[in-house]
Amino acid sequence: MLDFFTIFSKGGIVLWCFQGAGVTESFTGPVNALIRSVILQERSGNNTFTHEALSLKYKLDNEFELVFVVGFQKILTLTYVDKFIDDVQLHFRDRYKNELEQKGALKLLNNNFEFEDDFKTLLRDAEDSSKARGPVSMRTFTESQKSQKTVKSMIETKGGDKGKEQGGKKNKNNEIWHDMLYWLILILCHLTHSKSPKPQKPKEKQMRVWDMAGSSTKDLDYSQRNGNGSHDSVVFPPNVLTHICYSTVNKQLYSYILILLSPKKGGGFGGMFGMLKGLVGSKSLTQEDMEPVLDKMRDHLIAKNVAADIASQLCDSVAKKLEGKVMGTFTTVASTVKQALQDSLVQILQPKRRVDILRDVLEARSQRRPFVITFCGVNGVGKSTNLAKISFWLIENGFTVLIAACDTFRAGAVEQLRTHQRRLNSLHPPEKHGGRPVVQLYEKGYGKDAAGIAMEAIAYARNQAFDVVLVDTAGRMQDNAPLMTALAKLIAVNMPDLVLFVGEALVGNEAVDQLVKFNQALADHSMSDKPRLIDGIVLTKFDTIDDKVGAAISMTYITGQPIVFVGTGQTYNDLRSLNARAVVSALMKA
Repeated sequence: MLDFFTIFSKGGIVLWCFQGAGVTESFTGPVNALIRSVILQERSGNNTFTHEALSLKYKLDNEFELVFVVGFQKILTLTYVDKFIDDVQLHFRDRYKNELEQKGALKLLNNNFEFEDDFKTLLRDAEDSSKARGPVSMRTFTESQKSQKTVKSMIETKGGDKGKEQGGKKNKNNEIWHDMLYWLILILCHLTHSKSPKPQKPKEKQMRVWDMAGSSTKDLDYSQRNGNGSHDSVVFPPNVLTHICYSTVNKQLYSYILILLSPKKGGGFGGMFGMLKGLVGSKSLTQEDMEPVLDKMRDHLIAKNVAADIASQLCDSVAKKLEGKVMGTFTTVASTVKQALQDSLVQILQPKRRVDILRDVLEARSQRRPFVITFCGVNGVGKSTNLAKISFWLIENGFTVLIAACDTFRAGAVEQLRTHQRRLNSLHPPEKHGGRPVVQLYEKGYGKDAAGIAMEAIAYARNQAFDVVLVDTAGRMQDNAPLMTALAKLIAVNMPDLVLFVGEALVGNEAVDQLVKFNQALADHSMSDKPRLIDGIVLTKFDTIDDKVGAAISMTYITGQPIVFVGTGQTYNDLRSLNARAVVSALMKA
């Protein structure tokens, strides 16, 4: 039933693997795709991954830095896989820990790790339990819990069982604070040479009965009566309280102790002791420990313009990455989660593949062909302007550029490119380049087929020995089906070397919708089995957003492709490469 099961370290060392009977294909490809697309791209919030005909389920063991991966045909419905991978993890980590302590890391890697018998036993048990369960029949209404409820039980009343339960917990916490305060006061009494007090427990609160007895205000004052006071206060021996309160210094010290030991709302340690509890001691992180911190981080990311879905997926991925990880001494949960999130963001922004346009242009020149870059994006994001900036950058590096005016829809698009061509040639006069203009414009007017103009421009560039062809396309909204079909046709027919999506740094959730639909349109209207999708991103108006740089995270997370350039101003020089750590630093800044 299973095609394979493999266990490897996060460093890439395969510790053990299993291949199902009759399976001849290597599972190296699916596992490498899982590592590239999920683990390295911080997308481990969901434990399922699909690669061609296979479904892969994986589990991370963060304490021992291990990855457990099981693969099976996606047409199968194996209900026992989740529990099975958990059982394998528990058994393997125990064996791994014991052999690691006995043999050491070097001997463990040199020897074969015997785990096949245990694995087959666990697999047989999982398959048998799955068969034994069988289909579950639906319960009738009389068998359900709703049928046992009455109308009275569905009405929530103030001070019900829930309140009693909380009160019992509160009384238990009061006893803990009483004991801790008693020992601290005992030390104070020893330092001041007073008689040591005896511990006393607070009396249980009793229901107060209000009557009309008593005629003076003293009879009605219940604040000093033990057991009937209006506060859940801690009771101490009178001689200790008298001794402390009559000394000014000790009175202040006593008030400080009360502040430091004051319990938080909802119970638990508070003040200084709560801080020390969070710092001292090595403990394994749980989902409950991280949840409050991750909620704050999620809200912080959304406030910095990260799309809401992306922020949630990032936090889920960090939780999976840290769950079970042992914290170091004097390390808080908040600092651990924040550092893990920061590392994840840097890893997302750093490109998973090399994008070196200058080197690729030189390689295309050696093959006597032009290097073709196509620009696409929604209306008004600055495609033509940033195309001119990239033209200037290429000219500065000694290349000749042909601009293909394939925006045959927007009024003034060709004239705008002609203005940029004239200004770029004035900055680099033809006299300094053998009498040949370094930038030329190829245009056929308006209303023509954009794919045909691009094809003619590439052929012209090849004949005239241009180094680079920059194809400007019309802006289009992601919901405009006819224009999206035309763009997919242009890319499928001409097969450019690089497809750059030009997007604004101002967008938040809209960036996700734009990129998903652009990629989907390119895939749906492609004529190839492996369609050309977006290869990189140009992020414009980056100088207008201050520290709200979340769009960079949203765009790279959706496409998995790098941000090649960012636009930082209005002149030709205002084009920069993205500094991932600087962006993450701005993003994490409060």
